[in-house]
Amino acid sequence: MTTAPQSQRRVAVLTHMGRPTAIAAATRLIEGLLEAGITSALPAGDADCLPPKLAEAVVTLAPPDETTSDIELMVVLGGDGSILRATEWVLFADVPLLGVNLGHVGFLAEAESSEIDSIVTRIVQRSYTVEERSTIEVVLRECASGEVAWSSYAVNEVSIEKASRERVLEVLVEVDGRPLSRWACDGVLLSTPTGSTAYAFSAGGPVIWPNVDAMMVVPLSAHALFARPLVLGPSSRVVLQLIDRSQTDGVVWCDGRRSADLRSGLQVEVQQGRHKLLLARLSEAPFTDRLVNKFGLRVEGWRGEAEDRVQHEDRAVSLGSGENPDDDDRPEDGCGRART
Repeated sequence: MTTAPQSQRRVAVLTHMGRPTAIAAATRLIEGLLEAGITSALPAGDADCLPPKLAEAVVTLAPPDETTSDIELMVVLGGDGSILRATEWVLFADVPLLGVNLGHVGFLAEAESSEIDSIVTRIVQRSYTVEERSTIEVVLRECASGEVAWSSYAVNEVSIEKASRERVLEVLVEVDGRPLSRWACDGVLLSTPTGSTAYAFSAGGPVIWPNVDAMMVVPLSAHALFARPLVLGPSSRVVLQLIDRSQTDGVVWCDGRRSADLRSGLQVEVQQGRHKLLLARLSEAPFTDRLVNKFGLRVEGWRGEAEDRVQHEDRAVSLGSGENPDDDDRPEDGCGRART
């Protein structure tokens, strides 16, 4: 690898270097950026998977716990799992993240791998917008002393899960300093709007539009009369404590990537994070279109302003060409000609 001048533009590139399709997409992206004078930064060891000449032209990306202020953008080629991994680099450095889908659904991705050439052009021209997504902060604290035992963050969700499959987790849930309910359950999810289309969606939670400033609580298979998904305000603080009689200990997971053990005497504190995830957007298409495309929702027969506008424009063109727009509505004779 070479060392690029500090004044030179740098873009971080992250992908799964164990997948040939991912390596091919990353190679094309890095080559395109290099031709435009932009240096690519890759995690240590990733350049070994690139062609030798190209590997010499990239630089090493600093570890996630170090600042990446010299990076203007991180491009992630992969599924949502790869994008969640990338947040460990960009979240606290306020670097925008652009996801390129190589997975299946790819809700966090903004573009597809077939659009690499167009993506390079947009990066070179800086012709993208940046959207802010809320995050979650989670703290595991000793109940008696108040000492912090562990802390982390989540972009999608924090999940409190039972450690033993055959047992039931019993937790007391507190919201905004007041007890809410006691659940014997398989676990509890605390989700951002971004995560509402992930684990929380599979658990029966509602889809929340990304621009809604909220946090969601979803009990998992709870044995309780009051065990419905809850949508809380952005300033709400949720505390979950394992009840002494709980049949099993728990595990706290953040985005399925970072975890800590939960035992009696510890409590989980969750609230909206101070840092926002910055997502680079190449399109101004509304979230509704993303839902339709990613889930393959059937919208045949939809009637809206767009269709009305097209029909109006077609009618105007017909009038301008001298055709009678009402000819199609007049009865035909036996030869298929409109009768006068």
